[in-house]
Amino acid sequence: MSQRDHPTSAPVIDALTILGLQIAAGRRDRRWTAADLADRAGISPRTLRNVERGLPSVSIGIVFEVAVLVGIPLYGASDDELRDVRRRAADRLALLPQRVRESASEAVNDDF
Repeated sequence: MSQRDHPTSAPVIDALTILGLQIAAGRRDRRWTAADLADRAGISPRTLRNVERGLPSVSIGIVFEVAVLVGIPLYGASDDELRDVRRRAADRLALLPQRVRESASEAVNDDF
């Protein structure tokens, strides 16, 4: 299935649209043109338009970079808080098995 054929759920579309609107508002609050912000982000004005429209085909890294440039805190956290969240997530992942195997097809009989 190609990237364009991939279905996008309603909550994801809503979240992307909200973030795109916040980015557009942040850009306008700073009185930056689309060309200004695109240049600062190292992307084309067309890609910026796609970010602001909330299109799911734009790389998450680009969306996050543009959000940071206009002052939107990622995950609602400051830079220091974000580092702490990242460390806790890495610590949690380190406690989990590195590989996940399919469970045995045998059904568990818990009828005592």
